[in-house]
Amino acid sequence: MDPDIRSKGPGKCPRCGMSLEARLPPLAEYPVQMRYQKGEIRLRVLDPATRRPVRHFEIIHEKPFHLFVVSQDLKFFAHDHPQPAGPGAFRLKLPLPQPGLYRLLGDFYPAGGAPQMVPLTLLTGPPAAKPVLQRDVSPKQATNLQVELTTEPPEPIAGKKTLLFFRLKPADGLEQYLGAWGHLLTASDDLIDMIHTHPVIADGGDQVQFNLIFPREAVYRIWVQFQRQGQVNTAVFTLPVSRLR
Repeated sequence: MDPDIRSKGPGKCPRCGMSLEARLPPLAEYPVQMRYQKGEIRLRVLDPATRRPVRHFEIIHEKPFHLFVVSQDLKFFAHDHPQPAGPGAFRLKLPLPQPGLYRLLGDFYPAGGAPQMVPLTLLTGPPAAKPVLQRDVSPKQATNLQVELTTEPPEPIAGKKTLLFFRLKPADGLEQYLGAWGHLLTASDDLIDMIHTHPVIADGGDQVQFNLIFPREAVYRIWVQFQRQGQVNTAVFTLPVSRLR
């Protein structure tokens, strides 16, 4: 799930909680076929060598498949979990709010393969112009949680590590959501770059730290999710990232 994590011996990944493997198999991209019809997304994962449907998936963060969906205007966001529907197949009921272009990120782990994060493009109508986004790191009130964001450095630089510190209020009743203390998706304003990650430092307290390396200069929208008292809270921030000058 997090191949950058290394250990000298057996144990658990401190980021996602999965058991560490002695070695990762050779990296290979698993093709994903997609169809959208009558408010339902249908997916099929193929073995890159045989082109046959993959029959077995590892459970990562309590699910065999995580799917993120973002609209071109970056106003619509979904983090959902398609249900198995036959060999290599998954389906998800997800009526989209309007025709247009959507970017999807599939997160799954085929048994015997390597963890996958596969971007897909769904076109249900004419694409629109790239949205104009303004910096917004003001505190956000979600379902039953206030989320504040600070970054180090304050002005992120593409290609350099950025530390994102989220302060949660109130901190009582925080719970792991899908096996992690938080989930984060960020997407560039042109939807070329999408990154899904988990906290590097979190203990159920009021501060959670994520680390990101933004790949290039752009304005990024960030969706971060935490669970408190059984409620999933989603907070949205917008962060410009500059290139090194």
